[in-house]
Amino acid sequence: MSESTNRMCEGRVAIVTGAGRGIGREHALMLAEQGARVIVNDLGGDEAGGGADLTPAQEVVAEIEAMGGEAAVNGGNVADFAAAGAMVEQAIDTWGRLDILINNAGILRDRMVFSMSEHDWDAVIAVHLKGTFAPSHHAAAYWRNHVKGGGEPFGRIINTASPSGIYGNVGQTNYGAAKAGIASFSMIAAQELVRYGVTVNCLAPTAVSRLTIPLMGGEENLSESAMEAMSPRWIALIATWLCSEEAQNVTGRMFDIRGRHLGIAEGWHLGPTAEQPDEPGELGPVVEGLMQQARLNADMSGGDHEGPGFPSQGL
Repeated sequence: MSESTNRMCEGRVAIVTGAGRGIGREHALMLAEQGARVIVNDLGGDEAGGGADLTPAQEVVAEIEAMGGEAAVNGGNVADFAAAGAMVEQAIDTWGRLDILINNAGILRDRMVFSMSEHDWDAVIAVHLKGTFAPSHHAAAYWRNHVKGGGEPFGRIINTASPSGIYGNVGQTNYGAAKAGIASFSMIAAQELVRYGVTVNCLAPTAVSRLTIPLMGGEENLSESAMEAMSPRWIALIATWLCSEEAQNVTGRMFDIRGRHLGIAEGWHLGPTAEQPDEPGELGPVVEGLMQQARLNADMSGGDHEGPGFPSQGL
């Protein structure tokens, strides 16, 4: 590892959840390359959230140590409020501080809404939505107390949404609802924490990972160039920059990343308006007029169905 003092996260302490594979692994490695010490959290379950295995997290820690960095394994369940608190305490106990939290852990249980079980819904909402809230709560409480005690007003939360959550995707009502919730959570938390020097931003990534490869037709149908073009490393670039001091004035934003292509998703805006009549039977022409003026909902590229947007390449 380079000894350069110009690394963007020099001396910082980070937690990355779901860091044993895919996008989370790239976050952890790049933060370490840029000088951060990293708690590598990963329960080690399968794509649907079953089982547990510390091996992926241990392998990432070994990679970081091999490059001369510092890292530690955490196998806690991010949806467990106490375990999330223990993860934050582990960072503070190990290195004396916490500066960065990247909430990345996730699972998939895709079903059409009429086929989705209560357990499919609860499991996905728990890992994604509560698994974003719980670590963020404990980190935010630490930063608030730290600043009130005269400490440096600095903190970074990077959350992980998805094009499925902000644009919508068939078969993912549970996943999409969780990711939309994360998007709103990020916007509001950014407003709440700005006074403590904490920024909160959100990513809507499209990348090759064990969760997305089946949706992209399987690894056997992806060329080497396509795999590289959609490498998780491209997601880590913006995440690492957002964790740096350069990004102090960037908060409450949603970044849509698809390979080298980086954009900002602008969220809900009030469109056309009209005055309601006195009776519901008179609303038809009013709504028809509003519908004619309003933009269609975005497609998975982030653009209008008949307008510009990113090439649609999966999640």
